[in-house]
Amino acid sequence: MAGRDLAPFFAPRSVAVVGAGERPTSSGGAVLQNLRISGYRGEIIPVNPKGGDIFGIAARRSLRELNHPADLVVIVIRPDAINEAVREAAETGHRHVLVLPGGFAEAGEEGRARDAELRRIVEQHGLTLAGPNCAGIIHLTSGARFAATFLRDMPPGPNAQGAIAFVTQSGALGEEMIAAANGMALPVGTIVSVGNALQLGIADHLEHLGAEATISSVLLYIESLEDPARFRAVARKVAAAKPVVALIGGASEPGARAAAAHTGAVTNGDAALDAFCADCGVLRVDSLRRLLLAAKGFGAFPQGLGRRVLLLSNSGGPGVLCTDRAAKEGLEIVPLPAPMAATLRAAVPGEASVANPLDLLADAREDRFGLTLDAALAEGAAAFDAILGIHVVPFMVDADPIIARIADRAVGAGLPMMHAMMGTLPKKAEWFARLEAAGVPAFNDVEAMAECAGLLARYPALREHARSAPEAAIAIRGRS
Repeated sequence: MAGRDLAPFFAPRSVAVVGAGERPTSSGGAVLQNLRISGYRGEIIPVNPKGGDIFGIAARRSLRELNHPADLVVIVIRPDAINEAVREAAETGHRHVLVLPGGFAEAGEEGRARDAELRRIVEQHGLTLAGPNCAGIIHLTSGARFAATFLRDMPPGPNAQGAIAFVTQSGALGEEMIAAANGMALPVGTIVSVGNALQLGIADHLEHLGAEATISSVLLYIESLEDPARFRAVARKVAAAKPVVALIGGASEPGARAAAAHTGAVTNGDAALDAFCADCGVLRVDSLRRLLLAAKGFGAFPQGLGRRVLLLSNSGGPGVLCTDRAAKEGLEIVPLPAPMAATLRAAVPGEASVANPLDLLADAREDRFGLTLDAALAEGAAAFDAILGIHVVPFMVDADPIIARIADRAVGAGLPMMHAMMGTLPKKAEWFARLEAAGVPAFNDVEAMAECAGLLARYPALREHARSAPEAAIAIRGRS
């Protein structure tokens, strides 16, 4: 599908919804409502054989009643009527179609026959079709807000760094990504459910989104690839500029059987997948949890991080745990520069640990945190690639001014910072929001923070490989 224009699927000027309705529990009602909720500013054209008004918009009884073709036709009707609707779209000059319902290749002998007919219509008329059997598309970036989906909610959208895109072969994981994005302050702006990918698959959407300046990174959930060689070519081009992170389902033998039943995936060995992803410049993760951690980190630092970290803590135990996890993730716990160590020894209590990790003691207030950050930025900036803060909040210390001091120092610091807060946090939402607004990803536990930093530290080498290394002779099996 190289060379196809996918802009009408992400920023259409007009959308015709075949099967539109007002009932919120219907797919047609959900799509119309989500178009409005997303803030879509283009023309919405409800299509329903009953005509009338739908949400105050005059409905057409068929696509033949439109004065001119819509940029995108979204089809949400019963499966046995879909092919005729696609044929009508083609005959009336429409060229881009998104089919949400299933009932095709995944639905037995009758579905396979319907699938074959749909393929013939698409090929005969030169259409570009997304779906079927998908949850739709959400695209909330600057200048283009659009959602043709029956997913329940909208993701938060972009931050100052841009928007994260998630392309998935599971609609349910699209739903989960939206929930996690809202709960974890992830700047997810685009969700693409590819469904059966009758024509447009993972590589097609990756190619389009990778070229969009507003997309800062692309996350993928993959069970199978139609054309691994094309995916590699596309992924290397995108990863040379921005992170591509992939969670591959079906890596275990039982999981492979489940993936085969879900998407027709074929089995590839775990080592082969690792090597293939590395050659693609793709950061592979092995769990949804780590995919979300990668999203959190790349949402703040889309070019990744270096490996040298300073662990700045006010508690010994969490510092030890963070150090262990950081080492396992390949991060380097480098010594404090001598001038920085001298500055701190002259200013902090004698029982504090002036080393890496630092332990400022539990009673550290904003003055101690502030002077340590100042010393790190002034005398340690050349030694560290990032600062990982660890903050336990004892009852006798007011955390408000500490958070304010950290947030103030982070803005314009030039040194990436993350911060984990542990224990009872009576104003957690407020504190985390203050940190996130200052560009400091906030975490509930130190190990998750170290994992996130470790994932980000893997990207620079992958980016360099994608930019300069020749493709390796690494093959995986694609879905036939």
